[in-house]
Parts: sequence; C-alpha cells; structure tokens
Amino acid sequence: MENTVLLWTTITGVFTLVFSGFLAFRVLALPDGNQKMVEIGNAIKTAANAYLVRQYKVVAIVAIIVFLILGFVLDWMIAVGFIVGAIMSALSGYIGMTVGTNSNSRTAEAARGGIPKALLVAFKAGSVVGLSVTALALLSVTIFYYVTGSLTAMIGLAFGSSLISVFARLGGGIFTKGADVGADLVGKVEAGIPEDDPRNPAVIADCVGDNVSDIAGTTADLFETYVVSSVAVMLLGTILIPNFAGAIVYPLAIGAVALIACLISTFFVRGGDKDSIMKVLYRGLISSIILSIIAIYPITTKLMAGNGVFEVMNLFWCAIVGIAVTAGMFIITDYYTSKKYKPVQSIAKASTTGHGTNIITGLAVSMQATAMPVILITAGILVSYHFAGLYGVAIAVMSMLSLTAIVLAIDVFGPITDNAGGIAEMAELPKEVRDVTDPLDAVGNTTKAVTKGYAIGSAGLAAIVLFASYTEELKGLGLGDLSFDLSNPNVLAGLLIGGLLPYLFGSMAMEAVGKAAHAVVEEVRRQFKEIPGIMAGTAKPDYGKAVAIVTAAAQKLMIVPALLPVLVPILVWWILGLQALGGLLVGVIVTGLFVAISMTSGGAAWDNAKKYIEDGNYGGKGGHAHHAAVTGDTVGDPYKDTAGPAINPMIKVVNIVALLILSFLK
Repeated sequence: MENTVLLWTTITGVFTLVFSGFLAFRVLALPDGNQKMVEIGNAIKTAANAYLVRQYKVVAIVAIIVFLILGFVLDWMIAVGFIVGAIMSALSGYIGMTVGTNSNSRTAEAARGGIPKALLVAFKAGSVVGLSVTALALLSVTIFYYVTGSLTAMIGLAFGSSLISVFARLGGGIFTKGADVGADLVGKVEAGIPEDDPRNPAVIADCVGDNVSDIAGTTADLFETYVVSSVAVMLLGTILIPNFAGAIVYPLAIGAVALIACLISTFFVRGGDKDSIMKVLYRGLISSIILSIIAIYPITTKLMAGNGVFEVMNLFWCAIVGIAVTAGMFIITDYYTSKKYKPVQSIAKASTTGHGTNIITGLAVSMQATAMPVILITAGILVSYHFAGLYGVAIAVMSMLSLTAIVLAIDVFGPITDNAGGIAEMAELPKEVRDVTDPLDAVGNTTKAVTKGYAIGSAGLAAIVLFASYTEELKGLGLGDLSFDLSNPNVLAGLLIGGLLPYLFGSMAMEAVGKAAHAVVEEVRRQFKEIPGIMAGTAKPDYGKAVAIVTAAAQKLMIVPALLPVLVPILVWWILGLQALGGLLVGVIVTGLFVAISMTSGGAAWDNAKKYIEDGNYGGKGGHAHHAAVTGDTVGDPYKDTAGPAINPMIKVVNIVALLILSFLK
C-alpha cells in the first residue's frame, strides 16, 4: 500500500507540473504591450534576476558550510536531505519570480480590455506559481522518502528548505522595503510626485522588490512550510501509530488530492468588476475547499482503517478543522486589512489629525488584529486534539497546508497587479488602464496580507507539531523524566530566551530596512540635485544605481539575523540543556505568532488606509491626511513585508534545529 500511494502521489505532482507548464505557455503567448512597456518590463526582469543570482551565491556559501557540518557531525544522508531541500526551495523562489516578471507587462496590456481580462491574466500567472511550487514540495517529500526510507534524513530536507526560506524572506524583504520606503520618502513626500512616477530613480528598484520579496520570498516560504509540515506529520505519525504504514503516507495523500482540487478550482475564477474582485478570487478558494473535503473522506477511510489507535471519522474531522482554520484566517485577515471595513477606515480617519494619530491608531489595530487569529488557532488545536490527540493536530496542519496551491495563486496575483500598475504609470498609458490596475492592486494588497496570515497561522500550528515531535523523540532517548516544569529555572530561562528571539530577529530586520532605505534616500536626493532635467522629464534617472545600492545592502544585512535561529538553540542546549531548549521552543512559538500576525496585519492596514484616502476620502491625494497616511504606510512597509513574514520560517528553523540536536544525541 505504501509504495502504491507514493507512486500515485508522484504521478499527481508530475501531472500538475505539466499542467502548470501548459498554463505558463498560455500566459507567455499573450501580448506584452508597446515598446516602452517591454523596455520597462525587461529592466525589472534583468534587475530581479541579477538580485536573485547574487542572493543565491551568498546563500550557497552558507549552505555548503552547513552541509559539511551536518555530514561530519550527524549523518551524510541528513546532509544530502539538507542540500535537496535548499535547492528545491531556491528553485521554487526562482520559478515564482520568473513567472511574475514575465506576467506584469502582460497584465498591464490586458488592462486595456477591462478588469475581467486583466484579473484573469494575473490569476493565471499566479496559478502557475501556486500549482508548480506546491507540486515541487509534494514531489520533494515523496521522492526523497521513497529513495531513502528514512524519516531522520527527512529532517535534513525540512531544515534545508527552512533555512533558504529565511534568507529569501529577509533578503527580499530588506530589498523591497528599502527601495519602497526610500522611493516614497523622497518621491511622494519631498518631491510631491505620484507613486511609480518614472522620474523617481528608485521606481524600478521598487518594482523589482515586489518580485523578489512578495513572489520569490513568499513561494520559498510556503514551499518550506509545506515540506516542514509534511515531514513533521509523518514523523509524529510513526511515533504515535507505530508499525502502521498508512500513518506515513496519509499526509502525502491529503496533499495530493487537495492539489488536484486546487487545480480544478482555478477554472472557477472568471469575470468580476471593480466591486467584486475579491469575491471572484474567493470563488476559487471556496471551490477548492469543497472539492478537498469531498476527496479527503475516501482517502481517510481507505488509508487509516485499522490503525488501532484513532477512529477513522475522528481523523476526518481533524482534517475538516484544518480547512476551517484556513477559511477563518482569510476572513479575519481580510477584515483587518481591507478598505471596506472599520479597522482600515479608522486609521484613515485618524490621519486627518496628523502623523502621530495615524501611527497610534495603526499600532492599536495591529495589536488588536492578533486576538481573533490566536483564538481561532487555539480553538483548532483544542478541537483537533479532542478528536485524535497530537496526531489530530498534525492532520489539521496538513489539511490546512493542502490548500497551498490556490492560496499562493491568490497571493501572487497581488505583486503582479502591483507591477502592472507601475508599468502603466511609467509607460504613461491612458487613465482608463490605471482605473483597471488600481483596484486590482488594492485587492492584491489584501490578498498578500491574507496569505501571510495563512502562512503564519499554519507555521504556528506546524511549530506545535514540531514541538510535539521533539518531546516524543526526547522520551526515546532514555534520559529519565525531562518534564518542562516552570519551577525549573532552566526551563524558565529557555522560555524567556525563546520569547525574546522574535523581537530581536524582528528588530534586526527592521533596522536593516532602515539602513537600506537611508542609502536609497541619499541616492535619489543626489540624482534630483545633480541631474536637474529629471523633474522636467528631459533627463532619464539612473535606475541601475538605485537597484545596485539596495541589492548590496540587502545581501549584507540579511546574514546575521538569518543565522540567529540556527545558533541560539545550539547555544541554549549546550549551556542550559535539553529542558531549557524545550522552553525555548515554546517561547519562540508563542511570541513569534503574536509578533508576526501583528506586523503583517498592521502593516497591510496602514497601506490600505493610504489607498482609501487616495480613493478620494478625507481630502484625497496630496492633502494633510494623505501625507500622514504615507508616513503610516512607510512604518508599516517593513512590518508587513520584511520582519513579520520572516518570523514565520524563523520559528520553524528553531524547532528543526532542536530535532537535529536530538538526532545528534542519538
């Protein structure tokens, strides 16, 4: 049975890749606009490729060092798993960025035909990314397990994908927000020119950032979340349901049937107007949820019958819980980040009384935005645990991640439409085109936020499963009773250090953005001063210089915070022991969940509050409220696109390093 399921899962992954290739061919066959649009698109593409190549060179050095350490200290099969995971994570980021940079100008050109046409092009491109990246994740886990038959080696696969994801999230986040903040501070605030104005020397760097962060970073992030969750569920299954093959392949089967459901659901995303863009996208999500539920039931009854530990129907209900948590995270995050609802509108209203009240209200909304997601995640844990204990929580995580393909498709829609709007502005296309790309961009900002909420929620649940695997593995070491009692000072010390990590990590990421933005501001000011014809439109800015500056800053500033979640667990274990390490894992999960949700939701709310004012509310563009909203958006940018999302893979790296330490002790 095990080999049959592995073969079927492999065929599903390969078929999805073939379909993705066909879809990509259809998108690339579309017209990409006039000569000016093509030139701008090529400039973005060239700069994005140059950035990613440089980032991967830096990451490759780190990966080789880690590979050798794992091989000599632990096991060469774990080291091979690490390299495979790292390569596949990097590949997923490259695929995402390539599709994004080849679709932005085509979306802008399609906008000449109205919202339905442009929406379809952007979503098709997003579907290529979502389906191909999820298929790669499923194939990586399936084939590597089939070849090695070792779940211990699979921990190396998870570690490789997670470590690369941290670098992708950090490096891309520092790049995009350094460019974005720098462009806004000088262009919008000082020079008073519109967003994406071709006279701004940082405008190309800003467009590049959308691709290397919101696409390459997000795809690497969700790839590793999928891989890590699959490995954690498989590992926990072998511990809690020993000598039962179904426990190993069941999570992979869930992923396979849901992948087909997501593929079918892409055909439901059609039509739409200015007021129904989000509804059209959600139609794809809802259809994938319904089809997944229908498909998971027979899979559960077939593979888990006779497991001897858990009732089959209870496991099915756990899968439903995970899907329900996904739907709930979308609804909650949409409420806190969409222009249609009170939180964003309250920030916009606060902007009428100045910069300070905008910041105060934005911080309040960001804190408040943590409540409902955490309550939802807590309910999901309690309900799934009630049905099937820790394994039930693990199945809920896997079913939640099984929707990655459609969620990623909806997410990538955001940066593609953002770039399309920028190209339309820079190519001086008619106002009718911007009237199409602007509402798509505004909805895309919300889709990026809800996807980050989904990623963080699933990461929190996955980290809990990883912690459960740590405690269960710890019992097998024969070291006596190693309980995590808070009266033990080492456990308490580990808990506090773990709680500190997301704050320290986040501060490093925010500071890095500040430094990168400072360098961009200085460069844009210099060009405005030394090339006087820029503002008159008679001289062309040096876009390449701004790109080079922010690229160098991102590569330099991402290394130290990216290594933090690797080194701290090792030091805590070495100095304070395994119980302190357990406390560290709990601390980093708890505070990481709150900090990440607060940053991503709050940052998106600030951004859409600015867009709400730009729609003509509270004085519109150029007014006092708009200036305050730009300040809030500037603060929110590194929140939502750098520090917050990067905490997601950081949490899992800490937990995976703890499992590797136990492998070393074995």
